[in-house]
Amino acid sequence: MQATANLPTIWNLSLRGSSSKVHIVNPRHRKSHALHCLRSEGHEEFDNSQKSLGQSSITKEAKHKDIWNLFREAQKNIMILNKQRLAAVDELEQLKKDKEELLERINQLEAESQIVIKKDKSSLFWELLLRIDSMVINGLVNIEEASSMRKLVKEHEANISVFPLDVLQQGDAEILAELRRFTNKGKRNGLHVIHICTEMAPLVSVGPLASYITGLSCALQEEGYMVEVILPKYSTLDLDEIEGLREIEADAYSYFDGQLHANRIWNGVVSGIGVTLIQPVYYSSMFSRDKVYGYQDDFDRFAYFSRASLDYIAKSGKQPDVLHIHNWQTAIVGPLFWDVFVNQGLEGTRILLTCQDFDKGLVPPEKLELCGLDPAELHRLDRLQDNTNPHFVNILKGGVVYSNKVVIMSSSHSSIPGLEPTLAIHKDKLFFAPFGMDNSMEKDLCCDLHVSAYTSIKNL
Repeated sequence: MQATANLPTIWNLSLRGSSSKVHIVNPRHRKSHALHCLRSEGHEEFDNSQKSLGQSSITKEAKHKDIWNLFREAQKNIMILNKQRLAAVDELEQLKKDKEELLERINQLEAESQIVIKKDKSSLFWELLLRIDSMVINGLVNIEEASSMRKLVKEHEANISVFPLDVLQQGDAEILAELRRFTNKGKRNGLHVIHICTEMAPLVSVGPLASYITGLSCALQEEGYMVEVILPKYSTLDLDEIEGLREIEADAYSYFDGQLHANRIWNGVVSGIGVTLIQPVYYSSMFSRDKVYGYQDDFDRFAYFSRASLDYIAKSGKQPDVLHIHNWQTAIVGPLFWDVFVNQGLEGTRILLTCQDFDKGLVPPEKLELCGLDPAELHRLDRLQDNTNPHFVNILKGGVVYSNKVVIMSSSHSSIPGLEPTLAIHKDKLFFAPFGMDNSMEKDLCCDLHVSAYTSIKNL
């Protein structure tokens, strides 16, 4: 209050007649006021600077945000483009794959076509004959018509290649219709031989029998014979070696142990030879084993197979000139044929036995009942009774007694140990052949010998 009172007062007279009081500020107060003004201006500049910085920060943040938005947008577009690129690549790969599959299918069809075209006459010949068997089993034709068709195919084998190959890929009914229209020229000369055996190369091979069967069959077919083979369908068979393998739709029944049992029948061609495989249904374990031989029930197994083979031949209406049996395993076919089957349309068939090993197959007489034979009739010294063990029957001896001809395969042309008395009685049946077919000379000799044996059988 005093400071204010001591200050001089200046009266300001305005033009309007009003007056106002003006205080004169002292220097110290002016200085303080100036400092206050400076501070106020400084604060304003600072605030302005802060505002400017804030605005700059906001601008930068906005720009940064815009950049990130652009980056994200670009990244999104890149991902879309990448997906489109991957989809295009996948589509291209699929097109390549489809193209490769198409080319592979074309090559496969061409290969299949070439296989059909390149089939030799023997393969075509046997495919037709085996399909006739299937027709009989399935009931499409009777035995008489089947025999006529077989005769037709046999007589015209030379021109069998003109038979429509595509028909072979169809069912039995279509083939039957074509066979009924089939007429050509050219005839097959030679006998019809069926091997009933336990081995055949390359399907199943244990000993020399396998290569002997295949080699002899091929050689005989070159001589004009019609040769086929019946085998058990072992689980160990190399089925890839069979051309045109197919199963007959209907089961074939055979007698064993007092009952009829179903068998599945398979047909195919091996090395130009017609092959039939017999697979028991109820006794399926008989041939689904690791080995071919060497089991306690071997007689049961091969007696079943031998009887089933004859039942199949009779049921299918086959009328072979020769049934060729081998070793003791199928020697039981001899007595079975003459005691049971000869009057079932097989009156013109004869039996040839080949012995490559000298195992006899000794079993108790009552075992013969399993396959339908009468033990009382056969357990005799002049028939199946073993020469040294009278309480047993000798299956190999039965084969010798009941065969029309016997071929002994031996390098020394020796007799069969234990069967000398039997062979002496049946000496007029005997042929001796070299053991093995390892070279062309042995094959020719073996083939010539069997041709002689077959011819002599036919003339009986």
